[in-house]
Amino acid sequence: MIKFLKNIFGKNTGPNFTDLHKEGAVIVDVRTKGEFNGGHIKGSKNIPLNSLGQNLRKIGDKNKPVITCCASGMRSASAVNILKSAGFTEVHNGGGWRNLQNKIK
Repeated sequence: MIKFLKNIFGKNTGPNFTDLHKEGAVIVDVRTKGEFNGGHIKGSKNIPLNSLGQNLRKIGDKNKPVITCCASGMRSASAVNILKSAGFTEVHNGGGWRNLQNKIK
């Protein structure tokens, strides 16, 4: 009900990444391997954007929540579109990995 009211009155702040993470959402970091090795969210899966379409099986269940992230949010937005087109049902753009990391603590 609260979510419904927030949507009506324009107070929808987006997904609660902390709750999604606690519920077992898969975090997919679409940066390059080098970027990922320079720092990343513990437990996240590194699947670079340019190979995401060929590595969907690494994400797992298409009905499980997925949060994408990258350096700034641009590549992760593209990843959301790729995953939704591939049949993933609950995909969220987490934006930059550092900001996302702070949101899920």
